[in-house]
Amino acid sequence: MTEFWESSFIEKQTMWGFEPSDSTILTKDFFLEKKVKDILIPGIGYGRNAKAFIDNGINVTGIEISETAIDLARQNGLDISIYHGSVTDMPFDNKLYDGIFSYALIHLLNNRERKKFIKDCYSQLKPNGYMIFTTVSKKAPMFGKGKQLSKDRFEIMEGVKMFFYDSDSVKREFGKYGLIEFEEIDESNKNFKNKPPVKFIIVKCKKEL
Repeated sequence: MTEFWESSFIEKQTMWGFEPSDSTILTKDFFLEKKVKDILIPGIGYGRNAKAFIDNGINVTGIEISETAIDLARQNGLDISIYHGSVTDMPFDNKLYDGIFSYALIHLLNNRERKKFIKDCYSQLKPNGYMIFTTVSKKAPMFGKGKQLSKDRFEIMEGVKMFFYDSDSVKREFGKYGLIEFEEIDESNKNFKNKPPVKFIIVKCKKEL
């Protein structure tokens, strides 16, 4: 029975497959263009997005709360430094990075946690470094579903609480942290061909000198 639950958990962990997300590919191209060499990925998971950067010569450090996800990353050849812990407990080191990439994570945090997370990421950027966040948009089909917890934040299913961004909340939360641009994209579900894309927002910030 234990093996059954463990295999079920692993299957759930890897439900998004092993192909990097669309926004990861865009971020990888952007980092290469800007000659970013050393990045931090908070919420690295089992590494499906990290490999896109590693395979292109970018050094990656991760943060991940799930030990099972870290074990899966190791099994899939991710021989990099990964801190085991919650992003809400950042920083885990005093290193400054050329870039930071956070995929589909920040919208799972509450208001206080989001503010701290953005500030902590910005604090770990080198001058002229970039941080990029991919987050869910209010135009996503899940918006407004489930129990409303606060403005634009819903428990869409038991235990899954999400904050949905729009242009106003992006400017409000990222405005003083070097916000340079943001855009909506259709993030395809590569492992779920029958499901429509989800509206995401890619937020780009730069730490000025």
